[in-house]
Amino acid sequence: MAKKTVEIELVKTEAGYRRALKQVSHFFDHPPAAGSALEAQFELLMMMVERYEAEHFVVQSPDPVAAIEFAIEQRGLSSADLAGVLGSRQRVHDILQKKRKLSLEHVRALHDKLLIPADVLIQAY
Repeated sequence: MAKKTVEIELVKTEAGYRRALKQVSHFFDHPPAAGSALEAQFELLMMMVERYEAEHFVVQSPDPVAAIEFAIEQRGLSSADLAGVLGSRQRVHDILQKKRKLSLEHVRALHDKLLIPADVLIQAY
């Protein structure tokens, strides 16, 4: 009985990336057996796809204010609910209107309370 293998090319071009995606989608529809050679090939293919995407499809971090607005929306809060986190309603208003920069204390509080990544909050806006 012949072993089933998948031909894998190094993903360096857009065309190679598209071919790799087709192969990956086949594996999602027909998962390889755990511990099999096909499973190892699938993992290798996924690593190449992820590497290509990381190099060619860079996702920019959101602006700090957009991240704050998204976090409060996702939690069903209002901007007024941030007064306890940022100090006052006026301070919240000024920050959300980009009239006031976030201090280190604000960054820490937003990171702790809303779980917004600190590296997003420290960006210039």
